[in-house]
Amino acid sequence: MFGIGMPELIIILIVALIIIGPKKLPDLAKSLGKGLAEFRRATDDVKETINADKFKDDANEIKNSLLYGDERDTSDTKTEKEKE
Repeated sequence: MFGIGMPELIIILIVALIIIGPKKLPDLAKSLGKGLAEFRRATDDVKETINADKFKDDANEIKNSLLYGDERDTSDTKTEKEKE
């Protein structure tokens, strides 16, 4: 995960148990879990939006190349007559 092994995780849990107390620790863990789940959902939404925008751009490029011909960077695709 973040380079945290089992011994480090146990020490963190023991310190949290001592500082927060056994009554509030489950509530804190529940809140932390909900927060992480919400963060994951938000990042997944952003990733989907970015992928949708890329897909939309690719679709527009294909549409334009089919309807209007590919007018971008035609220097590499010149015919033999145009090269002379």
